[in-house]
This record gives sequence, C-alpha cells and structure tokens, in this order.
Amino acid sequence: MSMSDLSKYVHAMGRGPSKGRNLSQDEARDAMEQILSGTASPHAVGALFMLMRYCGETGAEIAGFVQAMRQQAPEWAGLPADIDWPSYAAGRTRGVPWFLLSALLVARAGHRVFMHGWNSHQKSRAGVMQAVQALGLPVCGTVEQASASLARDGFAYTPLATISAPTLELLQLRDVLGLRSPVNTACRAFNPTCADLSVLGVFHPSYRALQVSASQLLGQRAMAVIKGGGGEFECNPSKATEVYCLKDRSDTTYTIAAQDMKATRLADASDDADTLLRVWQGKEENAFARSIVQTTAAVVLQQRENIAFQAALTRAQDLWDAQMETQL
Repeated sequence: MSMSDLSKYVHAMGRGPSKGRNLSQDEARDAMEQILSGTASPHAVGALFMLMRYCGETGAEIAGFVQAMRQQAPEWAGLPADIDWPSYAAGRTRGVPWFLLSALLVARAGHRVFMHGWNSHQKSRAGVMQAVQALGLPVCGTVEQASASLARDGFAYTPLATISAPTLELLQLRDVLGLRSPVNTACRAFNPTCADLSVLGVFHPSYRALQVSASQLLGQRAMAVIKGGGGEFECNPSKATEVYCLKDRSDTTYTIAAQDMKATRLADASDDADTLLRVWQGKEENAFARSIVQTTAAVVLQQRENIAFQAALTRAQDLWDAQMETQL
C-alpha cells in the first residue's frame, strides 16, 4: 500500500464548497484502516481529520471509523459485557466523576458494565482511572483481567491505551492540531465489546443525532446518548435532560424534567476526589451528588430493563439505599 492512498480522500473532501463531499462508510473504514496500520502519511491524516471536522462528520464516516477500530482490536469483542460505557471527556471544567457510581449501581442490578476511555486536560480530581483506583477497583490491563472483573464486580474499567494504542495516539493529535478530531466522536461509538447497550455522553447537542445515526449503521441494538457534563454520560438533575435513544433500529427521544432544586453545575457537586469514596461508603451525605448518581443510573436502567423512567429512578434509589445499608 503506498503512502499516498489517503490522498484520494483528502482530495474528495477538499475540492471546495461546490465539489467537495463527505466520505462513504466504506471509504471512511478504508481510511481508518490505513491510519491505524501506520501506512498513511501523517500530513494526510491531519488534513483529513480537519476537513472532516470542518465539513461536519456524518454517521457513515463515524461508523466506518469504528469498524476499522474494532477490526484492529478483535480480542475485545468476546468480552461478556451487557453495557458499553465510554468515558472520553477532555476538559478542565470536569468535576468528580459521579457517573462512575452510577455504573456501579447498574452493576449491582445485575448488568455487566464495561467502561473504557481516556481523559485529557483534566485535573486529577476528575480522572476516571484515579477514581476507579480510589474505590478499590482494578484498572484492567488485559482482556482476561477485564473478564474476571466483570464476573466478580459486574464492572470493569480498561484504558483506551490497553484496547488500542494506535487510537490513543490519534486522540493525542489534539495537542498538535489544536482541535478535537472525528476520532473523539468515534471513540464514543467504539463499543469494543459489542455490548447490546451503549450509553454515550456528548458535549455539543448536535452530536446526539450523529451518534444515533452511526449506531444505526453499525447495527447497535440499543443505545442512549445525552448532552452530559464535559461530554460524559452524566445527568444534571437540576436541569432538564433530553435523551436520544435507539432500540432495535428505531430511534426515539424523551426528556427528563429538572428536579425541584437550585440550578447547579455538575462540577460544583464537589471538587474533592476523596468525596466520591466517602459518599459511596455512606460516610458523607451529598444530596446533589446522590441525585446525579441516581438519575444517571436510571437512564441506563430504563434502557436496559425496558421500563418507564420513573420506575427506573425508583429502582436506582432502592439500589442506592441497599448500598448504604451494606456500609452500616
């Protein structure tokens, strides 16, 4: 394969407003296969990513990227996960990752949750890997370790570097390009285990419909996507949350009403990483954080168990109460 094969895609997108076009799913898959294999010119990679961002990614392009990413990491497809939970927030305004406790609640309900990701440009208090370790959970470095963690805890966390080091290198191009690339979008749809349900957070509202489109093309059985804090799948109970869903190829949307409380930023729930553990252990009461955890878990349970949201919220609250009782 020559080093110039990617240039045809750069040419197709960069011909100007009247002649330029987006890539097809097959073209995007081929482009990402070249990129991940290391045969593409780094100049062409940067040009393609910025053209895709400028023109606006399509569901077909993201689906093609994901197909190539999965092909590069096939061993993860056999992991017995029920729920895929990507975590790729990249910003300095993120607070404590309360959604991690939401994932643990869902696991307590009997659903195996696989969380993966990479969080850049964040303070240590917002780091998911650090929070996982603070809770006494392992950071899984192999498929076997992740499988054992799922069997033992119903939850496993694996860094993107372990699943696909080449994909992580592409994410880190942000430091060179000065902007996020379509790889950030693709990582949220990655779902390397091919779990039945995927839950995604996005930073910009327009990306909700884009992720639904990509999931449909990938044959994703079920998914839910929200505009979450810093781009994570995390609800702010003081604000209304619009949930975009996909179930057996049919897409729907519903809105979770804001709870009766003062409008508050998620990052204001706490800026102390130790608070996460203290709240989970029942050693500290934080009503806003508790509501974040329960509301976020309820969205996942609503999708996974096919129940009404209010019933899912009640179930999340009961799971929280049971967790607190185990700490007495």
